Amino acid sequence: MALSFEPRREPSHAMMLAAPVIAVVATLVVGAIVFTLLGHDGLKAVYQIFVVPLFNPYRWQDLLVKAAPLAIIATGLAIGFRANIWNIGAEGQYIFGGLAGTGIALMTLDQGGVWVLPIMIAAGVLGGMVWAGVPALLKTRLNVNEILSSLMLNYVAIQLLYYLMRGPWKDPMGFNFPQTAMFSPAQTLPIAVPGTLIHLGIPIAAALALTAWFLMARSITGFQLRVVGLAPNAARYGGFSQSSTVWLALLVGGGLAGLAGVLEASGPFGQMVPQFPTGYGYTAIIVAFLGRLNPLGILIAALVLALTYVGGESAQTTIGLPSAAASVFQAMMLFFLLATDLLVRYRFVMRRKAGGTPPAAPVTANNASPLPETRRIEAEAAT
Repeated sequence: MALSFEPRREPSHAMMLAAPVIAVVATLVVGAIVFTLLGHDGLKAVYQIFVVPLFNPYRWQDLLVKAAPLAIIATGLAIGFRANIWNIGAEGQYIFGGLAGTGIALMTLDQGGVWVLPIMIAAGVLGGMVWAGVPALLKTRLNVNEILSSLMLNYVAIQLLYYLMRGPWKDPMGFNFPQTAMFSPAQTLPIAVPGTLIHLGIPIAAALALTAWFLMARSITGFQLRVVGLAPNAARYGGFSQSSTVWLALLVGGGLAGLAGVLEASGPFGQMVPQFPTGYGYTAIIVAFLGRLNPLGILIAALVLALTYVGGESAQTTIGLPSAAASVFQAMMLFFLLATDLLVRYRFVMRRKAGGTPPAAPVTANNASPLPETRRIEAEAAT
């Protein structure tokens, strides 16, 4: 018997749901083995990263705070991925959105009022959309691949951040540290649950995911995005514009990434610092696929990936894991997810090897084995 790999007649919905679970379990098993081979206690590493934060009520606050930007960015990316628009520049759009909101904050440091924070948030969304508009323009006018153009802009945004922190926006009262002045209370994201770290960005992330799910499932725009991604020829026949879809997908993804950036700047950071690029834009790609490009699944996937951040930080102090441990687990999760995704459209089948034992001769109607031709003739002659 031989094991072969053949396409399914139609994608397996069961495997589509099981693939993320298989990927997470495989990540835990292989991660434990890898860190054991590196000289660490692999089982304890997995326990500290993926189990301990779940049973610590204080760590749940950190999980929600770190899951919020991941969910917001991944929701925007998933909308574009559904239309086969591959925005890999969410990290740059996240940074530029944070910078746009910080610019408003620095201009209004001496002013108060409830109007300041909404303007900062609007500026952050607009900043992310502007940064995403560059690859959209290049794609629609010059047919430049959006993967490459959006990815390269990430590094431009990081260098712009470093320039501003070490130059024009540097706090003169900050003891020569490359950072801006601290935001005022009017520019800081309010706490949603008093006495905790849960800020207003967390319910915003949940509301955005629910809104995106409804629009993708129930609106004409969501139908257009899905059709363009699944059947481009049918979309053109139906009158859906490829160019407008590119603009829509990239601007929505950029706007939500910029929103996550300004919420992080005005929430957990409270100022702009060179450490602002946290890799959320790249990790959100894993979140989007782990959530099956479904905004509701993205909320769960964001919590799983947030575990790697929160648990990775605590594992550094408790068992001495390197700071790159979280990135290792994230990379393995993406690898196993892509590998198990093959089982959605393909399956393993056991087949008989060629050249093996020949099949038995068929049985005749009177339940007797047929004789060779010469033996049959001889038997008839004898009778």
